[in-house]
Amino acid sequence: MTKEENEARLAKLKAIVSVLPEKPGSYQYYDADGTIIYVGKAKNLKNRVSSYFHTEVDRFKTKVLVSKIWNITYTVVNTEEDALLLENALIKKYNPRYNVLLKDGKTYPSICITKEYLPRIFQTRNINKKWGTYYGPYSHIGAMHGVLDLIKKMYRPRTCRQPMTQEGVKGKKYQVCLEYHIKNCGAPCIGKQTWEDYQKNIAQAREILKGNTRDVQMRLREDMMRLAEELRFEEAEELKRRYLLLEQFVAKSEVVSHTINNVDVLSITNDEKVAFVNYIHVSNGQINQSFTFEYKKRLEETDEELLQLAIVEMRERFHSQAKEIILPQEVNINLEEVTITVPQRGDKKTLLDLSLMNGKQYKFDRLKQAEKLNPEQKQVRLMKELQDLLKLPKMPYQIECFDNSNISGSDAVAACVVFKKMKPSKQDYRKYNIKTVVGPDDYASMKEVVYRRYNRLVEEGEPLPDLIVADGGKGQMEVIRQAVQDELGLDIPIAGLAKDDRHRTNELLYGFPPRVVGMKDTSELFRVLTHLQDEVHRFAITFHRDKRSKHALQSELDAIKGIGPKTRDELLKALKSVKRIKETGIEQLSGIVGKSKAEIVYQHFHRVEDGTDTNTAEENLAISK
Repeated sequence: MTKEENEARLAKLKAIVSVLPEKPGSYQYYDADGTIIYVGKAKNLKNRVSSYFHTEVDRFKTKVLVSKIWNITYTVVNTEEDALLLENALIKKYNPRYNVLLKDGKTYPSICITKEYLPRIFQTRNINKKWGTYYGPYSHIGAMHGVLDLIKKMYRPRTCRQPMTQEGVKGKKYQVCLEYHIKNCGAPCIGKQTWEDYQKNIAQAREILKGNTRDVQMRLREDMMRLAEELRFEEAEELKRRYLLLEQFVAKSEVVSHTINNVDVLSITNDEKVAFVNYIHVSNGQINQSFTFEYKKRLEETDEELLQLAIVEMRERFHSQAKEIILPQEVNINLEEVTITVPQRGDKKTLLDLSLMNGKQYKFDRLKQAEKLNPEQKQVRLMKELQDLLKLPKMPYQIECFDNSNISGSDAVAACVVFKKMKPSKQDYRKYNIKTVVGPDDYASMKEVVYRRYNRLVEEGEPLPDLIVADGGKGQMEVIRQAVQDELGLDIPIAGLAKDDRHRTNELLYGFPPRVVGMKDTSELFRVLTHLQDEVHRFAITFHRDKRSKHALQSELDAIKGIGPKTRDELLKALKSVKRIKETGIEQLSGIVGKSKAEIVYQHFHRVEDGTDTNTAEENLAISK
């Protein structure tokens, strides 16, 4: 698109905006092909739409949207609530490219009560409203099964799938089944239970599914007392059984004061690209519905905008008639006869915290599910988390950690382990013998190894790490800084992992002067850093033990020039000890390892104390004979 074409496009759009009414309504943006790319709502159409065409619009995605607009249409409504409902309907109908996308994730089960002559009650994932009334969906399967089990125990609705009609029941077309004999059904199909009584049970089941359990309890108690007064004790006992079952169920689900009635609760948990809105409905002090919506953000929508959309979606989907909505923040929305509450304490705040906890748990579960399908996603998340925690200039793709090992300065060694994408890269591990340091000086040893490591990487043009971690505290961090920054002139972030008196990782240090970085010891990132420290310690101490073992097992034969391990082993196998090798003549040695090597061994053990040999090999041979 040329500059002239763009100016003509903007002039056309501004002309449309200039005549927009200052009334509530919904507006639609179209692209060059005539496709709806965005649907919005407003209390004042003119003010809202004109805000998109201000020069000070700073959100990049909004600028991209504006660059795609070629036409604008609008619909005027009477109230802001009608505007919200219209916006929600149009988004579902057209699924515009730049609108927030509602993702259900999967089809959650619901409970269906059929519209049959003798209704059935069962769970299903297929919604077809012409077959019955649906209650749900239920994101927590256990809660759904709990309600179903209660209804089955209380009212024993039929479970058979056979279509039943009034004519069939009156004509005795049907036969009793096993469910009746095991007392799971009242057999209304053969008249054992009257149609009126069956319908009464179904009506009470509907009330339970709506959350009106206390009303059902009151009616059950009244009927029970009435039957008892009429001396109909068997029938009263049956109602008592139902009453106790319902009371037990209510006791389990009671979470707040029973004075809270017909209330909706919403909370929002944000991610960079996704928002999770949890919805809870409370009736008579108990939660009878809980669901989490997942919204994919397209235009950097604010929490207020997402909550507005979620409120409308919730009220439509769950047929909510709640007169109060509890929210974590103020939202500019006017709903007829509905109060918006932002609690700071008390039972309502407890409900809001519960909703927020459910939203965070759903986010965590979705993240875990995604990481199982794409393991690299977890690694990227941990790298990003560490970057944000330490405020690093870039994600720490490569992390290197150093540690020393020695006993009183003897057999001093050091090790470097490398983690790439938060996982060990064992082919990049390196071992170091300490060359310039004498005695037990861990700081000097660390400085030597770090300097040798990065000086070589610079000379060879190899990539440098994104983060250096010292197995130790402030002292180790300082000597690494001296080697890296002062002597090599490199700008690499440095951190330290300090241990407690039980030799367990307990602190992450960063910066100069070093400061403790707050981090939960139960987090995944902490476990990765602990693994890093354990790995470098294991690698260093293993190298040190190997080196020490070689000294411990070294024989005097190893010091003889010209005698290798094979010859050494042959001599020790035949003569058992170095002492017997010393006492053995050259002729016997020749029979074991050959004449030339026998001469070397014999001469080594039969030199005079000043280091010179007084006899030739032939003379030594004669002497031995």
